[in-house]
Amino acid sequence: MNSQDRPQTMDADWLVFHPNPSKPRFRPPPGSVDAHCHVFGPATQFPYAPERKYTPCDAGKVQLFALRDFLGFERNVIVQATCHGKDNRALEDALKAAGGRARGVATVGEDISRDALAGLHAAGVRGVRFNFLRRLADFTPHEVLRRIAAKVAPFGWHVVVYFEAADLGELRPLFASLPTPVVVDHMGRPDVALGVDHPQFQAFIRWMDEDQDVWCKVSCPERLSLAGPPYDDVVPFQRTIVERFPNRVLWGADWPHPNLRGHMADDGVLVDQIPKFATTAELQRKLLVDNPMRLYWAR
Repeated sequence: MNSQDRPQTMDADWLVFHPNPSKPRFRPPPGSVDAHCHVFGPATQFPYAPERKYTPCDAGKVQLFALRDFLGFERNVIVQATCHGKDNRALEDALKAAGGRARGVATVGEDISRDALAGLHAAGVRGVRFNFLRRLADFTPHEVLRRIAAKVAPFGWHVVVYFEAADLGELRPLFASLPTPVVVDHMGRPDVALGVDHPQFQAFIRWMDEDQDVWCKVSCPERLSLAGPPYDDVVPFQRTIVERFPNRVLWGADWPHPNLRGHMADDGVLVDQIPKFATTAELQRKLLVDNPMRLYWAR
């Protein structure tokens, strides 16, 4: 079957987002931002990209905004999902429907025009994402990524990067060459089994120490945990980063949890994990309000 003809029905082994998440006991401070989430389709309106590596369930803006309100958040940062490729229409549609309460991270190619970037900026996009997980996205040459970063830098955007912890040494020269701030998804996916003192995680900490333009999302414990809910084995990693870099951390639920295996996360449990690693009201305010507002709404 030609990739252009792939059906838009979700993969048989796809885990659908939680139908009835628990109400969090933790109340996020006023103005809190869920700084990492996605919208999928609906496919009848926004078809999935022919080159995608997976076909998800539909998970549109209506469900996302309802979850935002249920969890006690006021704003979202919506990250373009790889299943939509460089077609950002579903993202733009959600941003416009949010009435200023959402910002976006897009995926673009090096051929994108300045006018097209200006249109994305007007819709609320403030960054582009580079994905280095080969199971999710095809390899893009580093020189192409540099050219994309150079195009978006004049808009005050940043670059979001998603990679495996073991690949940081190879990728760090690229990240250092970018003319933008760099925001790391999911703590660079540390190997929880190795512990926070392992050289691999310490290399990540050293990178953040040495480069003040590097930010980190302390998100997705459900992807990293070996113990399962409530993901307490991931807390030492999250707490280390939040306490050491309180002004450069973000948090997001990652709804609707694409490509999750084993179990589907309860978003209420994820919210209730926050005070375990952001242990004071000041740290919680910086993580959930001050930092995302500075990065996404001040430009």
